[in-house]
Amino acid sequence: MDADAERVIIRTAVEADLPELQRVFRAAALSNPGDAPALLAHPEYLVFTGHGIAEGRTRAAIAGGNRSEHLMGFATLTRGPDGQPDLEDLFVDPEWRRRGIARRLIDDAAFTARRAGYRTITVTGNPHALAFYLALGFVEIRQAETELGPAPRLRLDLTDQHRP
Repeated sequence: MDADAERVIIRTAVEADLPELQRVFRAAALSNPGDAPALLAHPEYLVFTGHGIAEGRTRAAIAGGNRSEHLMGFATLTRGPDGQPDLEDLFVDPEWRRRGIARRLIDDAAFTARRAGYRTITVTGNPHALAFYLALGFVEIRQAETELGPAPRLRLDLTDQHRP
């Protein structure tokens, strides 16, 4: 692991982060095998507006030393249809994948939701990420229809004693 990856902090995103959040969003979305043609056919799906930033709902994973920072990924929580937190965004820069960044963002979201008194987090996950979510303790509850086709709908139980 390089030195920057060892100095990861998770913080609330600010408006100045928007260009980097948009870069990560686009790079991560286009990196999934088979997704790029459908996304490029609908460029509106590749626009990250950052509406959760002003509300303090977007959290960013930042690596860096004394002189520079690098935004590696981000997650946004919103209120789901059942009133429980829903993971609206989870994106990691493809260059920073497989270093625990997404796991740290999920743990941060779980901590935030648990502290607010919630018992679960839900997510409509990309089918390519299903194994990742299952490994973190999410369970598949149904299939959801999205603009790009069916996707697993998952739930994480925050009352599990083993969660941070």
